[in-house]
Amino acid sequence: MEIDIGDHRTLSTEQVFDGKIVRVFIDDVRLPDGREARWERVIHPGAVGMVPLLSDQTIVLVRQYRHATGKVLLEIPAGKLEEGEPPEVCARRELAEEVGYRAGEMVKLAEFYNSPGYSDEYFHLFLARELEEGQAEAEPDEFFQVKAVHLEEAFDMISTGEVRDAKTVIGITLTKLLLAGEGSTYGADVAG
Repeated sequence: MEIDIGDHRTLSTEQVFDGKIVRVFIDDVRLPDGREARWERVIHPGAVGMVPLLSDQTIVLVRQYRHATGKVLLEIPAGKLEEGEPPEVCARRELAEEVGYRAGEMVKLAEFYNSPGYSDEYFHLFLARELEEGQAEAEPDEFFQVKAVHLEEAFDMISTGEVRDAKTVIGITLTKLLLAGEGSTYGADVAG
């Protein structure tokens, strides 16, 4: 008899944390073979990120301290979705707040789960083009430095370990592929 690997049933759930960004639950789950397991689950409102691409193929990154890692990381601008906020609207807001640019065009590069082993966080990734420089207006608790890097150099920084953030690795790689004519915009070759 073949087991239906999707046949998991939640028997009970308990919320153990309600924070500013995430909620954490402990779930008792019946597995497909009848055994029971206790799993942790993080609920996240979702997020967006964008690769701000200047006309000379320079991208705009931010260096910021990430407390969970204890390190300063080099990342694409990103932010949390507000309840009911469309992803592109959030991406435009975060782009302006973090690096002070307005995009004439936002191209969807991908959507993905960041860490589906424990979290439902769903990420929307854009390429921001036709940029106009403005004034950044970071949140009071955000401290970061803006760094412009040519796309080729940024791509090389993945291999050297200077870029270790997953959304940034994905964004830089998909942007490079798209500009080289080897990639497509999100859903273009899977629609229908």
